[in-house]
Amino acid sequence: MMKDRRKYTGLFLILLLLLVSSCEKSGLDFGGTGTLMGTISIGPLCPVESNPPDPACQPTAGTYKSYPVSVWSMDMKTKIAVLAPALDGSYHAILPSGNWLVVLEKQAVGFGGSNLPVSIKINDGSDTVLDISIDTGIR
Repeated sequence: MMKDRRKYTGLFLILLLLLVSSCEKSGLDFGGTGTLMGTISIGPLCPVESNPPDPACQPTAGTYKSYPVSVWSMDMKTKIAVLAPALDGSYHAILPSGNWLVVLEKQAVGFGGSNLPVSIKINDGSDTVLDISIDTGIR
Protein backbone atom coordinates (compact mmCIF):
# COMPACT_ATOMS: atom_id res chain seq x y z
CA MET A 1 0.00 0.00 0.00
CA MET A 2 2.81 2.43 0.90
CA LYS A 3 4.61 1.54 -2.33
CA ASP A 4 1.50 2.45 -4.40
CA ARG A 5 1.18 5.80 -2.59
CA ARG A 6 4.80 6.71 -3.41
CA LYS A 7 4.26 5.72 -7.04
CA TYR A 8 1.19 7.99 -7.33
CA THR A 9 2.93 10.83 -5.49
CA GLY A 10 5.83 10.63 -7.95
CA LEU A 11 3.42 10.59 -10.90
CA PHE A 12 1.57 13.61 -9.47
CA LEU A 13 4.82 15.56 -9.07
CA ILE A 14 5.83 14.81 -12.66
CA LEU A 15 2.44 15.98 -13.97
CA LEU A 16 2.63 19.13 -11.86
CA LEU A 17 6.12 19.89 -13.18
CA LEU A 18 4.90 19.46 -16.78
CA LEU A 19 1.95 21.78 -16.15
CA VAL A 20 4.11 24.53 -14.65
CA SER A 21 6.65 24.15 -17.46
CA SER A 22 3.98 24.54 -20.16
CA CYS A 23 2.56 27.65 -18.43
CA GLU A 24 6.00 29.26 -18.31
CA LYS A 25 6.51 28.63 -22.04
CA SER A 26 3.16 30.30 -22.85
CA GLY A 27 4.16 33.48 -20.98
CA LEU A 28 1.99 32.94 -17.92
CA ASP A 29 3.58 34.01 -14.67
CA PHE A 30 2.54 32.78 -11.24
CA GLY A 31 4.39 35.71 -9.62
CA GLY A 32 1.28 37.74 -8.79
CA THR A 33 -1.19 40.06 -10.42
CA GLY A 34 -1.64 43.72 -11.22
CA THR A 35 -4.40 45.85 -12.70
CA LEU A 36 -4.67 47.23 -16.22
CA MET A 37 -7.04 50.19 -16.27
CA GLY A 38 -7.96 53.16 -18.40
CA THR A 39 -10.53 54.41 -20.88
CA ILE A 40 -11.44 53.23 -24.37
CA SER A 41 -12.68 56.03 -26.60
CA ILE A 42 -14.34 55.23 -29.91
CA GLY A 43 -15.29 57.88 -32.41
CA PRO A 44 -16.47 59.69 -34.25
CA LEU A 45 -19.76 57.79 -34.46
CA CYS A 46 -21.61 60.44 -36.48
CA PRO A 47 -20.36 62.45 -39.47
CA VAL A 48 -20.87 65.75 -37.60
CA GLU A 49 -19.93 66.12 -33.94
CA SER A 50 -21.95 68.57 -31.86
CA ASN A 51 -21.47 70.23 -28.50
CA PRO A 52 -23.13 69.04 -26.34
CA PRO A 53 -22.76 65.60 -27.92
CA ASP A 54 -25.82 64.08 -29.55
CA PRO A 55 -26.86 61.05 -27.42
CA ALA A 56 -27.36 59.05 -30.63
CA CYS A 57 -23.65 59.56 -31.37
CA GLN A 58 -22.37 58.18 -28.05
CA PRO A 59 -20.88 54.68 -27.76
CA THR A 60 -23.21 51.90 -26.59
CA ALA A 61 -22.45 48.44 -25.24
CA GLY A 62 -22.84 47.23 -28.85
CA THR A 63 -20.29 49.79 -30.05
CA TYR A 64 -17.66 48.44 -27.65
CA LYS A 65 -18.45 44.86 -28.71
CA SER A 66 -17.91 45.86 -32.34
CA TYR A 67 -14.36 46.96 -31.53
CA PRO A 68 -13.02 44.18 -29.25
CA VAL A 69 -9.75 44.85 -27.44
CA SER A 70 -7.85 41.97 -25.89
CA VAL A 71 -4.63 41.19 -24.05
CA TRP A 72 -2.30 38.55 -25.49
CA SER A 73 1.00 36.92 -24.63
CA MET A 74 3.92 38.57 -26.43
CA ASP A 75 4.10 35.68 -28.91
CA MET A 76 0.36 36.11 -29.71
CA LYS A 77 -0.30 32.44 -28.87
CA THR A 78 -2.30 32.90 -25.66
CA LYS A 79 -5.22 35.27 -25.12
CA ILE A 80 -5.06 36.49 -21.53
CA ALA A 81 -8.18 38.69 -21.34
CA VAL A 82 -10.80 40.62 -23.29
CA LEU A 83 -11.30 44.17 -22.02
CA ALA A 84 -14.92 44.93 -21.14
CA PRO A 85 -15.50 48.68 -20.85
CA ALA A 86 -18.44 50.29 -19.05
CA LEU A 87 -20.69 52.67 -21.01
CA ASP A 88 -18.38 55.58 -20.15
CA GLY A 89 -15.45 53.65 -21.71
CA SER A 90 -13.66 52.93 -18.44
CA TYR A 91 -12.27 49.44 -17.92
CA HIS A 92 -10.11 47.50 -15.51
CA ALA A 93 -8.73 44.00 -15.73
CA ILE A 94 -6.69 41.99 -13.25
CA LEU A 95 -3.83 40.37 -15.14
CA PRO A 96 -0.89 38.15 -14.24
CA SER A 97 2.39 39.99 -13.77
CA GLY A 98 4.44 40.09 -16.94
CA ASN A 99 4.74 41.64 -20.38
CA TRP A 100 1.65 41.56 -22.59
CA LEU A 101 0.35 42.87 -25.91
CA VAL A 102 -2.91 44.85 -26.08
CA VAL A 103 -4.53 44.39 -29.49
CA LEU A 104 -7.58 45.66 -31.37
CA GLU A 105 -8.85 42.29 -32.58
CA LYS A 106 -11.04 43.33 -35.46
CA GLN A 107 -9.14 45.17 -38.16
CA ALA A 108 -11.76 46.23 -40.70
CA VAL A 109 -11.70 48.43 -43.77
CA GLY A 110 -12.76 51.97 -42.97
CA PHE A 111 -11.10 52.29 -39.58
CA GLY A 112 -9.20 55.49 -39.11
CA GLY A 113 -6.82 53.61 -36.82
CA SER A 114 -5.97 53.18 -33.17
CA ASN A 115 -3.02 53.41 -30.80
CA LEU A 116 -2.92 49.60 -30.75
CA PRO A 117 -1.17 47.19 -30.70
CA VAL A 118 0.93 48.24 -27.75
CA SER A 119 3.08 46.27 -25.31
CA ILE A 120 2.49 46.76 -21.60
CA LYS A 121 4.15 45.58 -18.41
CA ILE A 122 2.04 44.50 -15.44
CA ASN A 123 3.85 44.63 -12.11
CA ASP A 124 2.72 42.66 -9.08
CA GLY A 125 0.32 44.70 -6.95
CA SER A 126 0.49 47.77 -9.20
CA ASP A 127 -1.86 49.62 -11.54
CA THR A 128 -0.93 50.16 -15.18
CA VAL A 129 -2.91 52.87 -16.98
CA LEU A 130 -3.54 52.58 -20.72
CA ASP A 131 -5.99 54.89 -22.48
CA ILE A 132 -7.06 53.45 -25.83
CA SER A 133 -8.23 55.58 -28.73
CA ILE A 134 -10.07 53.99 -31.66
CA ASP A 135 -10.79 56.17 -34.68
CA THR A 136 -13.76 54.80 -36.63
CA GLY A 137 -12.87 56.67 -39.79
CA ILE A 138 -16.35 58.25 -40.00
CA ARG A 139 -16.11 61.76 -41.38
